[in-house]
Amino acid sequence: MLKLQHSTAAMISVSKQRINHIRALIGNMVIPPVCLACDAHVGDQGSLCPQCWGEMLFIEKPYCAVTGAPFGFDIGEGSLSADAIANPPVFARARAVAQYDAVARKLVHGLKFSDRTDLAPWMAQWMVRAGGELLNDRPVIVGVPLHGRRMFFRRFNQSAELARHIAKISENRYTPQILQRIRATRQQVGLRAKERLANVRGAFWVPPDQKINIKGRRILLVDDVLTTGATLNAASRALLRAGAQSVDCLTFARVAPDAN
Repeated sequence: MLKLQHSTAAMISVSKQRINHIRALIGNMVIPPVCLACDAHVGDQGSLCPQCWGEMLFIEKPYCAVTGAPFGFDIGEGSLSADAIANPPVFARARAVAQYDAVARKLVHGLKFSDRTDLAPWMAQWMVRAGGELLNDRPVIVGVPLHGRRMFFRRFNQSAELARHIAKISENRYTPQILQRIRATRQQVGLRAKERLANVRGAFWVPPDQKINIKGRRILLVDDVLTTGATLNAASRALLRAGAQSVDCLTFARVAPDAN
C-alpha cells in the first residue's frame, strides 16, 4: 500500500511537471520571450540574453559577512569590510543579487520608474537565491514603505512588490502593514551620505497595534537598491525599537561602497 502511495505521488509530480512544461511552451508561442533588460529574443521567459547576462555583475562570495559588499579576494569566512567595522549598520546582515551597474540598473529603473511590475517576480527569484541564508529562519518579510503622498502619484511600491513575491516563493509571511513611512522625505538620489541620513531620520514607524506581530521575531526588510544604507538603517531602527529580535536586509542591487 505504501509503495502504491509513493508511486501515485511520483506520477502526480511528473504529470504536474509535464503540464507546466506544456504551459511554458504555449506561453512562449503566444508571447515570444525577450530579454528582461534589452528586449532581445531569448529562449525562456524571465531570462537575460547572453550579452546582458555577461554584463550583469552578480555578487558572489567572498563578501562582507555583515554588509554583503564584495571583496576583491578571499580573506576568510566571516570577514568584515572596513566600512562594517568603522560604521556598524543597525541591521544584522545585508545581501544583494548584483552590483548596481549596467544591467542591474536597467532592471531596477524599469520596475521603479517605468511601471514594469512584470519584472518583480523574476527579480524576486534571484533575490531568494542571493538571500537564501536570510530566509532559513522563517522571517517576517516587509518592503521598505513609501509615504502615502508618493504612493498616490507612483501608484505602487516597487519594494513591496519585490517583498510580496519573495514571501510567496520562499513560503514566508509577508506583512506590509507592520512598517509605515510617516514623513514625506526627499528622494535619496543625488544626496550625499550625511544628507541621506538626515533625510530619513525618524521617517519610519511601527503602529502600536502591529508590535505584537514583530515582537521577538526576525524581520527581513526588502528594498530595490542599497546605496549608503541610510534608508535601511532608519527602517531597521524603527523595527528594533518596536521589539523585533533582529533585522536582515535583502536588495536586488547594491552600490559599490567606494562609489558612495
